[in-house]
Amino acid sequence: MSAPRLLLLSVSAGAGHARAAEALRVAAQAHYGAQALHLDVMDHVTAAFRKLYTDYYLRLVDKYPALWAQLYRITNETPADAPGARLRRGIERLNARDLRKAIAAFAPDIVICTHFLPAELLLRERERGRLDAPVWVQVTDFDLHALWEVPRMAGYFAASDEVAYRMRARGLPAERVHVTGIPIMPAFAEIPDRADCARELGLDPARTTLLLMGGGAGVGALDEAAATLLALDVDFQLIALAGRNAAMLEKLQALAQRHPGRLFPHGYTNRIERLMGAADLAVSKPGGLTTSECLALGLPMIVFAPIPGQEERNCDYLLEHGAALKAVDATALEYRVRELVADPARLAAMRANARRLGTPYAARAVLDRVFARNA
Repeated sequence: MSAPRLLLLSVSAGAGHARAAEALRVAAQAHYGAQALHLDVMDHVTAAFRKLYTDYYLRLVDKYPALWAQLYRITNETPADAPGARLRRGIERLNARDLRKAIAAFAPDIVICTHFLPAELLLRERERGRLDAPVWVQVTDFDLHALWEVPRMAGYFAASDEVAYRMRARGLPAERVHVTGIPIMPAFAEIPDRADCARELGLDPARTTLLLMGGGAGVGALDEAAATLLALDVDFQLIALAGRNAAMLEKLQALAQRHPGRLFPHGYTNRIERLMGAADLAVSKPGGLTTSECLALGLPMIVFAPIPGQEERNCDYLLEHGAALKAVDATALEYRVRELVADPARLAAMRANARRLGTPYAARAVLDRVFARNA
């Protein structure tokens, strides 16, 4: 019997959807012998549509979060059969014709979507008889927005019991809803030695270490947050991760020159587990993938500047389960850091809560279900 052909479809609106798809691709090849291909839908749409869907989204959530909050609410409350929703899907189809060709060229046996856009597109392809492969949907946040509720999919994977409950409450078939967690890379399955990670990064293993993150795109004023933290009369060293934001990395590097031995800037890395492994506490935006990675490694978080909508819901999940604190502004951030660095017992309790919530083998749980159904 030939190896199954698995297609992973993501959208590069933020880094999380692609990271989930990559985790599934790696696990499928390593543990199931699948022929796995990951496609970013944005590589197969028109340039104008790509700019609108990715660049505009990132600018909106960074510069105009209140406007994004309204759009999030409106789209969540708009019925799928409303004229505006039908128009949106029609525009998406017109701009994604090359995607259909790429899918046909690979001829997948199974498709998993880590974003709702390809799921919506492929629903129509299946209904028109142009795609036989079953399509599965992996939700990548600890929340359920209405756009994820694409009907007649082979199955749906939820980050938590509550997300699964919401799926069933909104009419998705109960037998097709599965709680797996959010897929993350195999490197997060084992908690690395903290001292080894620290020495590898040029850090002092004996000092408290904070990790400041803003997501794969480096959204947010990380340099301002770093400056706020470094002004505290608290002894710690700070790793600052700028992601793919080159301009932000330059700002952080300039700041590091004024704080030698305390601030360690990094750009995009595919070894994030080593940075997390060296840290005692993460100060971060609560993206779905970042949250899942921190939980898998038992890394407590101080959540700051969550994007309205999905990240606020991720934040709520962490707060409810005692794995994070929230900083609503710079003053609150200062207070939270002082509070936790001075209270190792509380930090240890948050670490234990985080590990309890972690799902490091989510990718395997998803693929076990997908390949069993396709056998």
